[in-house]
Amino acid sequence: MNDASFLVLFLAITAIMAILPFALRRIGIPAVISLLLVGMLIGNTGIGVNLIPRLTDLVSFLNPPNVETSAVAKTFTDFIDMLGALGLMFLMALAGMEADFRLIKSCKRPVIALSVFTFLLPAIGGFLVYWHYQPNDLAGQLLYASLFASHSVGIVFPVMRELKLSQSRFGASVLIATVITDILSIILLAVSVQIFRQTQNISHNVINGSLSLFDSHAEFFGQHVLSVFMVIIVVYILVTLFCVHKLGRWIINKLNPGEDGTITLILLVILFVSLIGELFGVNFIVGAFIAGLGLSKVIRHQDMTLFKKFENIGYGFLIPFLFVSIGMKTDFKVFLEPNAITTALVTVAVLIGTKIGSGYIAMRLTGFKNRASMAAGLMTVPQLSATLTAAAIGKEIGIIAPQFFNAIIILSIVTTLPIPTLVRATIYGGKSKDENDNMKDQDFAVPDVVQESDLL
Repeated sequence: MNDASFLVLFLAITAIMAILPFALRRIGIPAVISLLLVGMLIGNTGIGVNLIPRLTDLVSFLNPPNVETSAVAKTFTDFIDMLGALGLMFLMALAGMEADFRLIKSCKRPVIALSVFTFLLPAIGGFLVYWHYQPNDLAGQLLYASLFASHSVGIVFPVMRELKLSQSRFGASVLIATVITDILSIILLAVSVQIFRQTQNISHNVINGSLSLFDSHAEFFGQHVLSVFMVIIVVYILVTLFCVHKLGRWIINKLNPGEDGTITLILLVILFVSLIGELFGVNFIVGAFIAGLGLSKVIRHQDMTLFKKFENIGYGFLIPFLFVSIGMKTDFKVFLEPNAITTALVTVAVLIGTKIGSGYIAMRLTGFKNRASMAAGLMTVPQLSATLTAAAIGKEIGIIAPQFFNAIIILSIVTTLPIPTLVRATIYGGKSKDENDNMKDQDFAVPDVVQESDLL
């Protein structure tokens, strides 16, 4: 692939990413859904379009004679995936930066209730679903439980932002609970992996590409690997929050590198924190959010210009590629796999029921009204990055059979596509955005002023 063919392909894809969401927005389809559809159009998703290979063939005359068009298509697809991974990291960091610490203090009860209910009930549901098919496989049961318990910040936060609810008490409760639940699901995943390793007499080097010390040197920790892992997660989060906050203030107040230099240094901090998290078995998604949370009081509330530049980089370039890359990974061909439909139907039904039910109960118990409670339940339903990552790990090391992996892929398709639209309809109560009276509803109210004392 030479520079000319790469630029033509990139121009074509970015043009589609700009035009299709703009057109679909006219009929009320959210930008997140539009970008997912773009990914489905350009990827090998089983719907027969496959735009990347077709575009690659069209520009093949620009490539050297010895270069295969299939290799060019794969290289370009990998590039989109890389941009998507960076977009996910940026999204999580921005979600942390958006955190309003005054709201965090005021929504402890709904955060605790939502975290506990939306973790335990779906986890129990996932455990029972797998037990129904594989009653003697504890590792698989726990893995399926972790898949059901995980949330998707990659869907929750963009929807909150689009609806201008990320700084409301409702938005803060859902967002923080989502991250807590994802951390708990990661711990449950680690427990599942360690149980599988013990039962199969496997000690290390079973997860390709993993940086985690608990994957490469699990035998070093012996029987205490799970206890050590959980302690390290807690220490990592607390130390990161303290150090990143102090480092961020030092960078801005002492070094005074200017806006461009500050952005570069802050990006370096986020990448470093995410890498350290990966070394300790903490997914980079969580690491990026924790880094953003530590930086929130420094960046967002002291210099809104700086925060806006971060937003522009993220939402103007990287984050759209996240949803495109997710859409590209959607595989409709799994619907044709034997036993996939039956297993998937049971999986989808139990997950949706436990997610919506647990979210609704938790919010109602803490004083939220019906509309907000139902919206919160719906927000917990989408299963994307964390779920698919855990499922891929389970498939790779042999914890779950292909039929369950396919069921999870179907689950991600079914739960991701309609949820943003359903959440919008639930929150607005059938009214348009302009006609809605959300600002009069205390559940969705956004404070006009944030006191400096609340942020220090």
